[in-house]
Amino acid sequence: MKIKEVIRKNQNRLKKSVLGVLAVSAATVSLFPQTVMASGVSDVTQPLMNLKTLVISIIGAVGVIILAKNVMEFAQAYQQQDSSSMNSAIKGIVAGLIMAAISSVLTFLGIS
Repeated sequence: MKIKEVIRKNQNRLKKSVLGVLAVSAATVSLFPQTVMASGVSDVTQPLMNLKTLVISIIGAVGVIILAKNVMEFAQAYQQQDSSSMNSAIKGIVAGLIMAAISSVLTFLGIS
């Protein structure tokens, strides 16, 4: 009974931990490309490279959109002197910056 109670109480923390582990695992797998020694491989890998480039571009675009939205929300909250809205807008700004930065770094490193 005690284990079930602990799991119920910490369910959100467990979900966040699992999602964090999955995100780190996915990032690690995507950073280590496998070398293939065969002829005609580019016909197979080119669509995958195109898909990877598209996903990285979408991450960057969504990050910039989130950033712009939260900058506008911060300005509006600043005019109204609403500190709780300013705090949530700052969190959104940081999230947008992180997404845009991840996209930029992956593009710069030649991952895409």
